Parts: sequence; C-alpha cells; structure tokens
Amino acid sequence: MTLLGDSPLPHGQAVERLRSRWPWFAAFGALSVFFGVASLVLVNPATIASVYLIAIFVIIIGGLDISLALHAHRWTSRLLVGAVGLFYIVAGSFALANPEASAVGLTLLLGLSLVATGALRLFLARRLPEAPRWQVGLAGGLTTVLGLLIVFGWPQNSPYVLGLFLGVDMMMYGAGQLAFALFLRRRFSPSV
Repeated sequence: MTLLGDSPLPHGQAVERLRSRWPWFAAFGALSVFFGVASLVLVNPATIASVYLIAIFVIIIGGLDISLALHAHRWTSRLLVGAVGLFYIVAGSFALANPEASAVGLTLLLGLSLVATGALRLFLARRLPEAPRWQVGLAGGLTTVLGLLIVFGWPQNSPYVLGLFLGVDMMMYGAGQLAFALFLRRRFSPSV
C-alpha cells in the first residue's frame, strides 16, 4: 500500500495533480532563494544560526537515544545507548552555550568530511565503466579541493564557512523549486 492508496499513480498523473499548486512551489522557491541570499549577505549570523540548528537537532537525537535506552532489553544496551544519548545532549548543550567555538569545530569537521568524501569518489571513479567515470572523478576532485581549502583556511574561515554553505544550499534548493514550478506551469498550461 502506498501513501496515495492501493496502487501508485503513474508519473504523469502524479505530476498533473501538482499542476494547480505550481504557484506554491514558485513562492517557496523564491523564498528559499531570498533566504539563501540573506545568508550570504549575513554570513556570520548565518553561521551562528547553523550552529544553533545543529545543536538543537543533536539534543533531540540525544533525547531519543535515551528514550530508546530505557526500552532496551539488555542492561548493556541500555548503558551504551544511554551514554551515547547523554553525550549528544552534552555536546548539543555546549554548542548552544558557545556557538563560536562550536563553529570552529564544525568547520574543521566539514572540511575533513569533504576531503574524505572526495577521495572516496576519486577512488570509486577508477572502478566505474568509462561513461560515468569522468563525471564522478570531476565531482570527487572538486569535493576534495573544496575540503582542502576549508582545512587549510581553518580556523580563520570558521566564522563564515557554515553560513556560506547554508546560503548556497538554500539558493540551489530554491532554484530547483522554481524550476519545478515553471515545469508544472509550462507543461500543463492550457493551449491557446
């Protein structure tokens, strides 16, 4: 059973149902682009806002882990899962209490993660068939270079990297929503 009923709708019918909602997609896309641009203009406050958001999510996850620990069958599982949840709550609380220091740590973590992700993509690209190899390799190379730029610029770049990523991400997401809205409008507009 699907969310739409007993049988899934064909692709065209699903998109047709969204046609009348294209202005909502366009408005949401435009709003996302606006917030993305605002994040780029106000990059330092956007970095702090990113830290707060991450901290809140980490605290929520910690609370859920502790809840899961209380329902575990074995006491060793309770202890381990509860300790992880407590660690998450402490880490999230630290980030809320000291967002500037947390931005420094999160920036380094982001840079190292991008280097590792890019290196893995480069490795995998060598194992792919000829056709997609260069695209995956290019993506891996760009990701690695971006990660290295962040790592080598650390910690001086910490006040703006997270806000910059947030702004670019919101702009790209908004552009995607706008493109989808225009697709709906163009594809299903009545012919004159």
